[in-house]
Amino acid sequence: MAQKTNFFFSYFFVWIVCFISQSAYAEFRSVAFAKTILYEAPSATSKRVYLVGEGYPLEIIVNLGDWLKVRDPYGTLSWAESKNLQSKRTVIVKVDKANIYKDPESKSALVATIEKDVVIELSDPLIANGWIKVRYQQDLDGYIQTSQVWGI
Repeated sequence: MAQKTNFFFSYFFVWIVCFISQSAYAEFRSVAFAKTILYEAPSATSKRVYLVGEGYPLEIIVNLGDWLKVRDPYGTLSWAESKNLQSKRTVIVKVDKANIYKDPESKSALVATIEKDVVIELSDPLIANGWIKVRYQQDLDGYIQTSQVWGI
């Protein structure tokens, strides 16, 4: 009986860890077109809430197939047609000025300084010691601290 109980608890523990891990994982997409409308409800006839531009990062909260409930960098919830979003990842600067460095350390060469609310392409979503690899303006590659951006 003790073996069955231990097996049950072990199985239950693994299931809980997997569930928590998946629920903690955030899915992000970016706007695919120059202008995309975000709605109050999952219908094109509902109230139009915002107009966002290409590359703007959004967190997917609920996926209904054709419609996605999304959260923007400011925490606002709205709905977007899934056909208007792409899997290409971007992040948005959330501090007044953020620095991009050549290597993932603040002592390396400075590549660029980016203003708040600027969208940057995410080159690699892997976080290494609080840094992510980004691309700015198609030719500037480097690293930025994750604490300075939203969309990870």
